[in-house]
Amino acid sequence: MVKRQQYKGKTLYQCEACSFMYNQGELALQCEAYCKKHKSCSLEITKKAVRV
Repeated sequence: MVKRQQYKGKTLYQCEACSFMYNQGELALQCEAYCKKHKSCSLEITKKAVRV
């Protein structure tokens, strides 16, 4: 389940498996699904993560 959080007035979505944050909920869902299936992160997905 992806977490929704407010950060500096923006809504960010967090992958619960690896804790990376994204601007879009769909990216966080993709990240979480990949993390759980492969027990690692996808570079293609995580390169779209947001720095906080």
